[in-house]
Amino acid sequence: MFTGIIEGRGTIAAISAVQQGRRFTFAAEFPLADTRIGDSIAVNGVCLTAVTLSGNRFSADVSPETLNKTTLGNARIGDRVNMERAMQLSDRIGGHLVSGHIDGIGWIREKTPAGNAFRVVIQAPEAVMEYVIPKGSVAVDGVSLTVNECQGDAFEVSIIPHTAAVTTVGVKKANDPVNLEADMIGKYVAHFLSRRKRIPEEAPPEGRSLDPAFLEKTGFL
Repeated sequence: MFTGIIEGRGTIAAISAVQQGRRFTFAAEFPLADTRIGDSIAVNGVCLTAVTLSGNRFSADVSPETLNKTTLGNARIGDRVNMERAMQLSDRIGGHLVSGHIDGIGWIREKTPAGNAFRVVIQAPEAVMEYVIPKGSVAVDGVSLTVNECQGDAFEVSIIPHTAAVTTVGVKKANDPVNLEADMIGKYVAHFLSRRKRIPEEAPPEGRSLDPAFLEKTGFL
């Protein structure tokens, strides 16, 4: 589990084929103190497991499913990436709850200056837009951002100078792909509500309906 508050950036140092998947080696630009093999680290919002660790470098195996469903499938050596290690229960959640399970790939449609920030419009698949609401949360390449507004198949966010300086979102440009994860709580609420619509409510047993006659009979009236 992550918060969407990026610890620092890193670089893809190596990529090697492993059967149908790939092994990535990442060089972090910050100390990986207290990190152990087996720990979860989000790379551009994708939850990965460290399988080797040496100094500020770690390797992770990426399955075909993850390669197909995230931007890691087209990643290259030298690409800059956002990194966040898994949160601890004692941490402040400065962003929002992020699982590291990508819902879809989006594309930056527009990026324009807006005062001291950047206005970024991101085109997103329906699987993401279904859960995106104005002033709600969304993770873009692992960065927790607040949605300004929705525009059909796209949504708008603002990138403040600090976020632009410490994440890769600051150097992204129009047509660049990004990993998207919709708000986890919103997805659960939508799932529960959809199940209630699909499953008809059972009729109460005969003589046990909660009406004035039953309440009077049982001494409540």
